[in-house]
Amino acid sequence: MAGAPVGATHPLADAYANARLAAYEQGVKGSFDRIVPVLKQIASHRCTPDFATRARRIAKEELGIELPGHLLDDAWITGLDMRRLFAWVVFENYRQVSDEFYTCDPLGGRDDPTFQQFLLDCGFHLMDVTPCADGRLAHAISYVLRLPYGNVRRKSYAGALFDIENTVEKWVETELRRFREGVPNTADGPTRYLKTVLYHFSSGDPGHQGCAAHGSNDEAAARAGWERLVAFRQAVENGFCCGASVDLLLIGMDTDTDIIRVHVPDASGTCDLDRWLDARQVYDETVRMTRHHAREHLANLVRASVSEGSAGMPSDGMVTLIARLIENNISQIDLVRQVHGGRFQDIGHAERFIGAGVGFEEIQLRNLTYFAYLTTVEEGAADLDVGIKIFTGLNVNHGLPVPVVVRHDYHGGVPGARERSVGHCNRIADALAARYPDLQAKGLLHVLRVVRDCDAANPIEIVGSTLEPARAGH
Repeated sequence: MAGAPVGATHPLADAYANARLAAYEQGVKGSFDRIVPVLKQIASHRCTPDFATRARRIAKEELGIELPGHLLDDAWITGLDMRRLFAWVVFENYRQVSDEFYTCDPLGGRDDPTFQQFLLDCGFHLMDVTPCADGRLAHAISYVLRLPYGNVRRKSYAGALFDIENTVEKWVETELRRFREGVPNTADGPTRYLKTVLYHFSSGDPGHQGCAAHGSNDEAAARAGWERLVAFRQAVENGFCCGASVDLLLIGMDTDTDIIRVHVPDASGTCDLDRWLDARQVYDETVRMTRHHAREHLANLVRASVSEGSAGMPSDGMVTLIARLIENNISQIDLVRQVHGGRFQDIGHAERFIGAGVGFEEIQLRNLTYFAYLTTVEEGAADLDVGIKIFTGLNVNHGLPVPVVVRHDYHGGVPGARERSVGHCNRIADALAARYPDLQAKGLLHVLRVVRDCDAANPIEIVGSTLEPARAGH
């Protein structure tokens, strides 16, 4: 059903946003999916005398990409290295997609003061979301939850097991900015830092397509996410004696359908791992209501989801926020039903490249990228190994290399920050080659190194890759 018209069948669904988001997804993913067929076409001309000219023309016409001379001109002598060519086109396509994101803001989520005010009205000054690093959750912010990416902190980890110390540092940074700058509100404002974990599961193949980090065990994924949330809150309380400034929210996501379930917390901030509000239930119960009555019923369902015998109802702000998240998800349910028949064909992994390092704000699409957030390969070894295992099945077993984009964003106002980021990317690239020497030796691992000034609205800057032309004497 790909390419089907996108409208709205539910009174709470946003048909305009659905059409825009579906078009963007189809355009970006289509640009990656055309790569292999076009390269096959190019390879069929490799024995012609004017091969380099033909290859450049085909790539420009079909992909909008200029092929570099050093990968083509000597092919009649040394043979055409399709692995290098594949990696180069993937990287160039990524650059074009990234440039469009930063220059055109196609998702319209760079800054939404209306949402920031809504968040403050709900009693929260920052929403910090950790999805699993699985590429099937890469669109969680802009599509599944329909939140403006520029107003929400997103940092992905395998199994959604976020770094507690790093998150405490972010909490401190946020509170200090409130104290010194009054952004987004002053430190004495009665708002809290909301930490959210988004774990995942598969309704179609629960024993195999759930979260790999938890052995496709849904209960284990939910429990581990909640334990990490509680540990973060305890760390803040132990260090700063102000646990009331931290609220927690646990959300599950079916990667087959994008339907979420929310473990509604009680007044004490505790949730029941065996109890949740499923957006599918909300959709079915409200689809024939008016918009006003649907919203009213949704808020009542949120309150009714709190476990009996708990500490009582959550704040009105928490109820309002959860209701908004489920309402937003109803739009995504409509999109998936109309464009994908209600269930994605690629319920398993189908990522196009690995993103390793710090950054990647522009990756907001499902199954486009496997994330491995890290500052050193050693600390992110587990996440990287999972990514390499995934791409062994997707690419290596078919003779294609693993494309890895090593990224490090920096603050341009800090002296020497760019140079340190470049050095950081270089060290990670070297460590990747050392960790996966067999892939490297066979030309089955290629790395693009990029940096970006996150204080500016500029696109990424490419600082090197394994595909650069060989230097004389090397």
